[in-house]
Amino acid sequence: MIAVGTTSVRALESAYDVEAGVVSAVEGSTSLFILPGYRFRATDAIITNFHVPCSTLLMMISAFAGRESIMRAYEDALERHYRFLSFGDAMLIL
Repeated sequence: MIAVGTTSVRALESAYDVEAGVVSAVEGSTSLFILPGYRFRATDAIITNFHVPCSTLLMMISAFAGRESIMRAYEDALERHYRFLSFGDAMLIL
């Protein structure tokens, strides 16, 4: 499943039914906080923008793709003058 945005990642991962092995329809809020070491179950890829350094969103995508990989992507984005934050450029993380 491809999640578009970090909020979608949290929603999908929170709605994942471990016993059934699928994302189930649920209602309510989530307290899921994704850090490196988290095992993703529902999300196969993420489309997201370039987040602020040292943010929880950067930690989440680092949990998905590995910190070193994400930092290389950020270095490349800086060199190419990509735009960061909400209305900036986006990346597909596989």
